[in-house]
Amino acid sequence: QVQLVESGGGLVQAGGSLRISCAASGSIFAIDVMGWDRQAPGKQRELVATITADGRTNYADSVKGRFTISRDNAKNTVYLQMNSLKPEDTAAYYCNAVVRPRYSDYDSYWGQGTQVTVSS
Repeated sequence: QVQLVESGGGLVQAGGSLRISCAASGSIFAIDVMGWDRQAPGKQRELVATITADGRTNYADSVKGRFTISRDNAKNTVYLQMNSLKPEDTAAYYCNAVVRPRYSDYDSYWGQGTQVTVSS
């Protein structure tokens, strides 16, 4: 009914930049909060950043000043611009969104994940 599809992951050297995207599609009436989580091997999933429909943002302390979350409401898309990347940013990044489908109530959805690998 609702799908989130990430794109843009890859391999980058430490200090480099990468932008990942996530597009929501399907029978969507409205989208509330969108965001990104990440999970490194052997570690718990952690919140990276969130953005509300009116543009208010929230970041994990570990990425403040380096990552920027943004969204294009017309395209139902959220972006994560990652600068000054560090090897510890290596993880699978998962998009998430609180979506109201056309014929049901708000619910949370996740993408399949995109791998970001930062080499030292």
